[in-house]
Amino acid sequence: MGFHRFYETWFDHLRLLVDQLSQAPKPPTSQDHHDALHHLVQKAMAHYAEYYRVKSLAAKHDVLSVFAAPWSTSLERSLLWIGGWRPTTAFHLIYTESSIMFESKIVDILRGLRTGDLGDLSPGQFRRVSELQCDTVREENAITDELSEWQDGSGDMLGLVCGGIAYGKMERLGRVLEKADDLRLRTVRNVVEMLTLQQAVQFLIAAAELQFGVHIWGLVSGPDASGASLSELLRELVVVN
Repeated sequence: MGFHRFYETWFDHLRLLVDQLSQAPKPPTSQDHHDALHHLVQKAMAHYAEYYRVKSLAAKHDVLSVFAAPWSTSLERSLLWIGGWRPTTAFHLIYTESSIMFESKIVDILRGLRTGDLGDLSPGQFRRVSELQCDTVREENAITDELSEWQDGSGDMLGLVCGGIAYGKMERLGRVLEKADDLRLRTVRNVVEMLTLQQAVQFLIAAAELQFGVHIWGLVSGPDASGASLSELLRELVVVN
């Protein structure tokens, strides 16, 4: 329950950060605007880092509860990968946002005007996104294999709940969860670093809005929404801010 309360407070604070990011001038029109926007991006990244720091501490006390994420809706839990969002979702989000923004400003782009947003990614940025995605997929698969090995050996705990085997299994599950969370945070950091400041702000807003949208949809739709696919959710929930 301690982490549950923390998550609710953290989630509300994320909304405030997104409001600040949304209201900031994009692109920044002065050095002061640029510095303020950079500060907001740093605040958002620190906010995510704090979430994973506290989550790691909570997992050391009750890894199964943190893994199951009881504070989430049924829809959110149906989309979880090892206790959180799948890191490669970040790349699906970039491609979706880029496509939507490109289509909305295609006339200006064809005229040679640079928009500077996610619809205006350079060839080098697309190449870097693709490389990051491939690296992330490899790490995802390796961590998934570790979880599968843990699950295959879970029968060892039957009848030994109070023994050293069960304790060791929980420790191992905690390490798998920690690796997954580390990959999630590194993925966001890598994406933000390869984007321009304006693009990074749009990415962070889109990522948070997707999180808010899935949560609200889960509250409204209940268990019936748990069969929705990621691609369906992205198309329904990702909008041009």
